[in-house]
Amino acid sequence: MSRKRKNKKLNQQQLITLLIIFVIIAILSYFIEKPDYKTNDTKNYNNISNDITYSSLENIPDYNNEIRIKINDNKPYFNEDDYTTEAFEHYSELDILGRCGVAYANICKETMPKTGDKRGNISNIHPTGWKQTKFNGEYLYNRCHLIAHSLTDEDANEKNLITGTRYFNVQGMLPIEMQVNEYMDKNKNNHVLYRVTPIYKDTNLLTTGVEMEAYSVEDNGKLSFNVFVYNVQPGANIDYKTGELIKN
Repeated sequence: MSRKRKNKKLNQQQLITLLIIFVIIAILSYFIEKPDYKTNDTKNYNNISNDITYSSLENIPDYNNEIRIKINDNKPYFNEDDYTTEAFEHYSELDILGRCGVAYANICKETMPKTGDKRGNISNIHPTGWKQTKFNGEYLYNRCHLIAHSLTDEDANEKNLITGTRYFNVQGMLPIEMQVNEYMDKNKNNHVLYRVTPIYKDTNLLTTGVEMEAYSVEDNGKLSFNVFVYNVQPGANIDYKTGELIKN
């Protein structure tokens, strides 16, 4: 009889231990950020922007429910002197405010990660405007690569990471990056000139958005675009000077 009571007591202790572990896991899952994106969150892979185009970045309007718009009739600003089959990557030095500048690369099999190479931890990078908070139950910000890991195998490079909203990262930049990846999958020996320029207003720490340009070299621009992606989160009122979410 005493042995049965002891086994029952041990079972109760085990249940309490499991309950404590479950509570700890639940708390940790709340505070730990979710991955930058899930690929099934994306949509409209092939329709990267509407038909409206603006002659230059100086003429673009404020965000009006379109995450991407075309610049310069969707033509990148590369010229024949830029066309090369030499692999390269260039990341601008941070400016006096610590902000990222232009990231420029010639995407090819030499720059892309090897099969099975997963992106490393980037949580130690805190780009300008990083004021993480939750909005509608989701983390507002991602650490966004100017040039995606899938294209250049870059991990925690502070010159290549900006603060961007989840919407900007997933619905804005990711479909474009996937187009370049799909092109490279089909044209493994080709090169794509690829430039991403973060645009800041005055001394704002949070970028207004990024200009993304691409041009495939060997086939004279079979893949070619020039689009601006707005760094916004629908419904969120953000102070771009600091990155703070303004509570309504």
